[in-house]
Amino acid sequence: MKDTSTLKYLLAFGHTCSDINQGALAAVLPFLIAAYHFDYQTAATLVLVANVVGSVIQPLFGNLADKYNKPYLIAVGLVLAGGGMALTGFIENFYGLCFAVMISGVGIAMFHPQAAQLINRASTDNDRAQSIGVFSFGGNLGFSLGPILTTASITIFGLAGTLIFIVPEIIICILLKKYYNDLKNLNRPKISKVGSKGAGVDNWSAFTRLTAVVIGRSIIFHGFNTFLALYWIHELGQTETIGNTILSAYYAISAICVLIGGKLADSFGYRTMIKISFAMLLVTIIALASSDSLLISTILILPLGAAISFTYSPMVVLGQLYLPNRVGLASGVTLGLAISMGGIFAPILGAVADNFGLLMTIYVIAGIAILPLAVAFTLPPVKK
Repeated sequence: MKDTSTLKYLLAFGHTCSDINQGALAAVLPFLIAAYHFDYQTAATLVLVANVVGSVIQPLFGNLADKYNKPYLIAVGLVLAGGGMALTGFIENFYGLCFAVMISGVGIAMFHPQAAQLINRASTDNDRAQSIGVFSFGGNLGFSLGPILTTASITIFGLAGTLIFIVPEIIICILLKKYYNDLKNLNRPKISKVGSKGAGVDNWSAFTRLTAVVIGRSIIFHGFNTFLALYWIHELGQTETIGNTILSAYYAISAICVLIGGKLADSFGYRTMIKISFAMLLVTIIALASSDSLLISTILILPLGAAISFTYSPMVVLGQLYLPNRVGLASGVTLGLAISMGGIFAPILGAVADNFGLLMTIYVIAGIAILPLAVAFTLPPVKK
């Protein structure tokens, strides 16, 4: 077997190739609005469709990952994720676009539970959050690259430029084939106590509360993914290119900070990082909504991306520790199901934007941020 660090980086790269499509979906919305004259709610419905099917099937793949090690699901999911996104530039019909983003969402739902389970198998109790941080960095890097690739390819080739999103999936599938046996063998030696039978008691009450926190974060996360570029364009008077540049900068900051957050969580505790990060997030969102300065708003992208990313790794690891006998299911919920719920909420935020403006949408997101912050203080310590 290869050194497990190699497999961690491979899975992190796979996460990049998966989530590059989610970043692309947020960035392609302004182009679709311009081309087909969608309103905000209609455009946000595409985010809903991309997530709703994945929300339903995500726990099923999580259960499958707990019972069997099927690394080929990672490759199949990646092909579907990129293939669906590639089709969006070739379909003018709204329902056809819904079908394309749904296929992409299904692929993303297939990828996360199996990949997160393997990351857990390749980790020890001393580097668990750091390993999730590396894995999460790959996903955030994908989010960051999505708008860049979208803007560049559509600027050069028009909407047909979305075809580029199948290319990373071909590359990662070639690499996965090379390391397939090593990934398959990760389930045989129990590298970590967590995830093996008898590792501890499943605390469903704590996990339910954590899920509520993750859903709250997800609504905020998808809210900014969907409306941050549009806010820069329509409220701050910037171009589509600048709007997507800001979105990419936000994703890039998030990618870097998710690595930092993982190391901090290993050092200072998962619950502590979650509470501090949500407090920081609430203050930052209120400051962004209150600012009418382009410079100040741009500066606030730094703490915004940092705060939302610092919560990520500790929440995933805490979920796995609350359900030590169901690591795949826990990962499917914290990485997938609960994350997707934010996409389901996106059309509601879109309706707020259509009726009351994008500024009011930011205020609504600030109000939502109070809920996960409050629930975070009820999370209990892990039972050994």
